[in-house]
Amino acid sequence: MYLGRVIGNVVSTVKHSAFENKKILLVKPLQPDGSVKKSTMVAVDTVGAGENDVVLVASEGRTAAEILAFDERMPLRSVIIAIVDDIDM
Repeated sequence: MYLGRVIGNVVSTVKHSAFENKKILLVKPLQPDGSVKKSTMVAVDTVGAGENDVVLVASEGRTAAEILAFDERMPLRSVIIAIVDDIDM
């Protein structure tokens, strides 16, 4: 799992059935201090996150399959599982 900031949406008219009726977001991973890492990830939203939200992302295919109740062979790795209100260090 990792913390990330939502930076945008992915829109696709043709997609695998695992992504039907799912919101797909672009997420920049964050360091615990809030600084942004260079990479960008794609994640399926399960909690209603929006742009600039800090989110918790489960980044393991099996976890994604269990959360979304899909077959383990689906082409999905990352799922947004929480919107973070505060980080206390």
